[in-house]
Amino acid sequence: MNKFINILLLLLSFPTMLLSIYVGFDMPIEFFKTTGQQMPFKIEVFMILGILYFVIIVRRTVKRWMGAKMVSAVNRFKWNVPVSKDRKKRVFVYLGLEAMLMTFMALALYKTCYETWLIASALVFGSIDSVLFLLFGQLKNIYRIGITKQALVIADREVKVLYFSGLREVTLHSDSIYFDYKDDLQLTFPSNCISKEDREDFKVQLEAQVNSDRVFFSESFKNM
Repeated sequence: MNKFINILLLLLSFPTMLLSIYVGFDMPIEFFKTTGQQMPFKIEVFMILGILYFVIIVRRTVKRWMGAKMVSAVNRFKWNVPVSKDRKKRVFVYLGLEAMLMTFMALALYKTCYETWLIASALVFGSIDSVLFLLFGQLKNIYRIGITKQALVIADREVKVLYFSGLREVTLHSDSIYFDYKDDLQLTFPSNCISKEDREDFKVQLEAQVNSDRVFFSESFKNM
């Protein structure tokens, strides 16, 4: 989910930056026989883009914090532990990069074209959210992985829920654990989410929640 949001924001940033350059530097737009500053509805376009940025970023923020809250309710899980130290370090790096990139883009947009103030505000909001989520991750164990009767839940910088219904095979390949379902559906999560000392308990609890006659566990997974 988080990867999809970042790609979406990146794709949206290219036309946004291009438009801000044309308007900010009052460049000629030959196709419309006008210039950036004279472009009709430019304020409305920037407002719509700003609202779109806010919707995307707020949606990610809500899902991120709700996921952390959900997986922190340890008593609702059959098994629940913090993610590994290596995974935490990687999450901190990603969140720090997110915050820096969004702050840089917000400043670049606003300095180029002040009409982008709403877009810049949305990016600053996203940057602050990433920093707060990083700080809470350092101060509290809000990045966790847990198993319920119905699903495996992972919540760090993004939330992943892998349901057991329809599961047919669990394998380990490289640094990822794969859940293969009927109808050729495949979901995956990084194996470094689980610390080495928790892996045996994880395998036992996972196997206890599924029908062993229907779900195949590969040797690579068993020897993880």
